[in-house]
Parts: sequence; structure tokens; C-alpha cells
Amino acid sequence: MNIVVVGAQWGDEGKGKVVDLLAPRFSMVARYQGGHNAGHTVHVGGKRFVLRLIPSGILNPGVACVIGNGLVVDLKALFDEVEELRRAAIGVDGRLFVSDRAHVILPFHRDLDKLNEASLGNRKIGTTSRGIGPAYEAKFARRGLRTCDLADAEFVEEHIRQALDTLNLMDEDAHYDWRELVTGTLALGDRLLPMLTDVSVLLANAMKAGQSILFEGAQGTMLDVDHGTYPYVTSSSSTAGGACTGLGVGPGAIGAVIGIAKAYTTRVGEGPFPSELRDEAGTVLREKGQEFGAVTGRPRRCGWFDAVVVRHAVRVNGLDGLALTKLDVLDGLDTVQICVGYRIDNELVTEFPADLRRVQRAVPVLESMPGWTTPTAGCRDFALLPAEARAYVARLEALTGVPALLVSTGAAREDTIIRDDARAVEWFGTSAVTR
Repeated sequence: MNIVVVGAQWGDEGKGKVVDLLAPRFSMVARYQGGHNAGHTVHVGGKRFVLRLIPSGILNPGVACVIGNGLVVDLKALFDEVEELRRAAIGVDGRLFVSDRAHVILPFHRDLDKLNEASLGNRKIGTTSRGIGPAYEAKFARRGLRTCDLADAEFVEEHIRQALDTLNLMDEDAHYDWRELVTGTLALGDRLLPMLTDVSVLLANAMKAGQSILFEGAQGTMLDVDHGTYPYVTSSSSTAGGACTGLGVGPGAIGAVIGIAKAYTTRVGEGPFPSELRDEAGTVLREKGQEFGAVTGRPRRCGWFDAVVVRHAVRVNGLDGLALTKLDVLDGLDTVQICVGYRIDNELVTEFPADLRRVQRAVPVLESMPGWTTPTAGCRDFALLPAEARAYVARLEALTGVPALLVSTGAAREDTIIRDDARAVEWFGTSAVTR
């Protein structure tokens, strides 16, 4: 069975660890959207890996990894990541495939990113300024450079010269030498060409041969360009439906969808965040949870678990279950709270509004539960969790309408509880945490 793994909040939920756990049970891990602004952190054998473009399954020998057409690819960032893996004795040769329909991020897209942010003033989005948005803008304006184009030197030169002419009109400080940029792009393109393939055909053939595929998303549901907190979103479809368009597979290929959610909530950048804690409690969660961006290092905003957000994710993704991460970060709190709804203009709201002006006026309706003093960190048996922690997980299941099939109690692979559920055993395996 093929499974989609998707973030159920604003990203940074721990998708990397979950994909790493699932990957040995699949032949391929296929990433379907985003760029190198999304860092998936995986801890294996005492080492910390931050994967930005390459799917997290690369850390499992024998698993093939796919970068789909739904991504925008910074060639230098990709090969820097390849070299990082090689230095850690993790090879990618013959295991990494890149769609010949993916779009290319060029160096000047970063400048355009910064110009766009500056032009928004106090309405800035809070992007990572890595050129992701401008590359997607070029794609949908039908003036992007695709990976298949890199085999045509004349086309690449013409494309870059025209693009720089546009940049020069927008930014008088632009200083790119088109010759140097063409030469560098073609050199990186030569390295990429052996990895290129029609990913849709690759995946179709794999499925015909009876192989199973794990579809990996980046960011999270609330950053989806359609279903997130627009305009404070990413530039792609980070929900489960993006797996179809971002890889060229039909919806019938998806057997199940697993949503990843922290036991509390975080987000990076600008935008509304109803359950945000702006007091000492938020600082405690940030410090205990090490809530700093894996790619940017930016501190994450922290708040209580928002059941409105996760219910929204359950619906728009068709989630079959949750992987609940970072339960251990709540250890030692006298009280834990859950946002069960919003009060907006004296109205109780339990579904996430489209109008962000309403969301900005939202006051969280909080439900309090007893905390726990017995540590959950490193626990690998649900029955051994403190009774209060088990009750907290049960309440989250009731509020979101889906079971928590996996509970993570630490950063390492082994700090994981696989619930006693037929689906959890089928998807993760009873020995998943003892590899």
C-alpha cells in the first residue's frame, strides 16, 4: 500500500523522523512539493541529519528516493546536500531520481524573493528568502526553467539573459554576469542530467511491479497555498492532494494518509496563530522543544495544541491517523491546555475560517488538563506513560476524530511508541523502533 505523510499543522511537526521510520517498509520515498526551505531533521545512530531536498528515506539503505515535478530545485543546494551525505558515508548514486519536469531555482530568484518581501512592508510573509516563491511564480507564469531544459545550452542562455533583463528593470543594484551564470548553471546541469527521469513513469512502473511508495510532503497543511492561512503560506500544495499533481500519480494510488502533529503547536514567520503563547510558557516550550528552524535557525512561535487546526487538516487531507510527536516536551508542566475552538466577535467557531481578518480577532477557547511529573522522554510503551499523558493523548484523539497511531517521546528513532492498532502495525511494523 502507498502512503502519504503530511504535516497537520504549520510545518516542523517531525515528518523527517516518521518518514525515516516508515521508509524500510517501502521501495521508494517520493517528495512531491516545496524546495530547500523545508528542513527535515532525523537523528540516527547519534548523528543529526538535516535533509532539505532529498527525501528522508535516503538514510535507509536500499530505498530509492524521488524528487518530483512539484518541487523547485536549487541545483547548488541539492549537490551540497549530496556531498554532506557522502561525507557521512551515505551514497546516493543509483538511488536518487529527479523529475525532468521539476523547475529550477536560479541565483537571482533569491534577490527577487528579498525584493518581494521588502515591497510588502508590514504585510511581509516572512519567507526564508531562498528563491522558492519567485521560482514558483515563474513556473505558473509559464516562464520557468525546467530540469529537462538543462540539456539545451542555447535555451539556457536565452532564458537566463531574458530573465536578467527583467531583473535589471526591477533592481538597479542587480549585478549578475549572464555568462558566469550560464556557465555555472550548465555545469551543475551536467551533474544533474544522469539523475533525471520521467518520475510519473518511474512510479507507475514501480507500482505495476508491486512495489510500495511513501509520498513525502514538506511544510504543513496550514502552509498550503489553497487551504492554509493565505497569504502567509508557501507557494505549493503541501496537502495530500499535492502528491498527485507533484508526482504525476492518480488519486487511486494513495492507500492511506498519515498526518504528523506535535503535542503542541508551532509556526515560523508571520501570520495568525490563535493559540500562540507570548508569555513564559511559550518560552519554556521553545527551549525544551529546541524550536529553532533546522534550515534557518529562526526561533519558532509556540502555543498550545490547536484542535481546530488539526481537525481542518484531518478533513482536507483525509487523514487516517496521526503520528503525535514531542509529547516529552510537555513533561513537568502542572497543567496542559488544548485549544478546542475560537471566540470570534462573540461567536464560538470550531472550523478554521478562510478570512484571516477573523482569525486575527480569534480568542482561543482553552480546555485545561492535568500535567504529569513522571518523564515520558524515551518511553517506548504506551502503557508505561503517566496516566495523565495517556489521558491527554486520548483527548486529542477525541477532538481530532482520528487515532494517534504513533507517539514520539524523543528525537531518536528508538524513542517511539507504536500503538497496539492493526493499522499502526501494518504501516510501521512492531520492530520499527528496534532497528
